[in-house]
Amino acid sequence: MLLPESSRNRLIGIGLASLAYLSFALLDSTAKWLVRALPVVEVVWLRFVGHVLFMSVLMARSGQLDLRGVRRPGLQVLRACMLLSMTGLNFWALQYLQLAETGSVQFAVPILVALLGAWLLGERLDAGRWIAVLAGFGGVLLIMRPGTQGFHPAILLSVVNAIVYALFNLLTRTLAASDPPAVTNMLSAVGAVVLIAPFALSAWVTPSTAQQWLLIAFTGLAGGGGHLCLAHAHRFAPASALAPFLYQQIVYMILLGFLIYGDVPATAVLTGASIVIASGFYLLLRERRGR
Repeated sequence: MLLPESSRNRLIGIGLASLAYLSFALLDSTAKWLVRALPVVEVVWLRFVGHVLFMSVLMARSGQLDLRGVRRPGLQVLRACMLLSMTGLNFWALQYLQLAETGSVQFAVPILVALLGAWLLGERLDAGRWIAVLAGFGGVLLIMRPGTQGFHPAILLSVVNAIVYALFNLLTRTLAASDPPAVTNMLSAVGAVVLIAPFALSAWVTPSTAQQWLLIAFTGLAGGGGHLCLAHAHRFAPASALAPFLYQQIVYMILLGFLIYGDVPATAVLTGASIVIASGFYLLLRERRGR
């Protein structure tokens, strides 16, 4: 439940959200390193195994490890499939693309949510919102650079990931009305572990160094911890106050890409990312004013 509105609670919520987005950027940078040596499907599976173990310990200590109150199990299974698809597409794309490229496309999600909300939920888009949506897609095309030497087919994986992520957000919004967020978070990770286990085990390559095992453990900690921080952030501050801070993640991804992999984003990527962020930020402000 949302705690009473106050400046202190709002700052705590913003701090937790910022920590969550840093965790997600670290997760992506770690996964990019791991998929160089291990099969993508194995890295995805181990990431969710670590997530489940981390959340199980926390939920057991707090007495929340009770999944009997789930009211919409079918939607929970669908959410698990979507989370698994998103992670797999993202890790696959990271084999070939810079962190800044995958992250920039991901920031089209608020734009896609607005478009899909109008289509699936009947939410109204006025002229200003349509302009922001079209500008945002123009920014995505600039990042992709189709028809040029800078285009890599793997960017299409990030585009599909963004579409699934937008649908995932709409589904999460629906489930929030019936099932506790902590339970939803846990069930999605458990479902991902079960669904992908046969494929991960059939492609298994045993990590050969202690560094790889440590990085694998870190993906579970970063993934589970990031989702936990984000869930708690929404207890301290409303979504409208937290949403603009999503865009700091691109700063983390650009810095981590440069410091770890020596990647310098192309001018087109930075320009396109700026357009996408500006469009998404405008949509978030309009939604906040509307509420």
